[in-house]
Parts: sequence; C-alpha cells; structure tokens
Amino acid sequence: MISKMQAIQNLVPGAQVSIAVGNGEVTWINPPTAPITEDQILAEQQRLQYEDDLNEYRRNRAREYPSIEDQLDALYHAGVFPPAMAEKIRSIKVKYPPPQMTREEWLKRI
Repeated sequence: MISKMQAIQNLVPGAQVSIAVGNGEVTWINPPTAPITEDQILAEQQRLQYEDDLNEYRRNRAREYPSIEDQLDALYHAGVFPPAMAEKIRSIKVKYPPPQMTREEWLKRI
C-alpha cells in the first residue's frame, strides 16, 4: 500500500511533515502551510498504487529470472555470441581459470 508520506513527497518534493499515527492528520513543517489538500493526497496515493499494481509483474519476473550472469553464460556456452565476443570471453576464462584442487585439499582449507 502506498503511504500518505509517499504521496506527499511525490506531490511536494522535499516537504517536511508529521503524520499522526492515530488519525493520519498531517502537520506541515516546511512549507508551514499545506500546499495540497487531503483529497489531492488521497488521489495521488491511488494513482501511485495503480502504477505499482501495474508493475507487479516486473517484480515477480525479476525474483524468478536467472541472474544476468547465468543468462549470459548460457548464451556463451550455446554459441550464440558473435565470434569476436566469444573469443574475448574465452580469453578471459583462460586467463582466470577456476581453482583446481582435490576434495582433500579443499577440506584442509576450511
């Protein structure tokens, strides 16, 4: 849910307000008088919530997509990159190979 504070900050960037916990009454500190009405705040909350709801699919996708590193690595291994890019990636993989050690050597390090 979009908060009253988020709506106020969106309508009046940099506004300093205090919002009462019980009744949600807004006390304007800077500017000292309300440049917007309660109805405008409510309308902005609703508008921001609508935008947030419309973008929920993006957040859901982002949580479940493989990382960009995994996606690019899969493309590299599938041979989808142009030859020049594939060669650049290959040369870096050769330059920095993964460590090669036995299980016993690895266990000694931990």
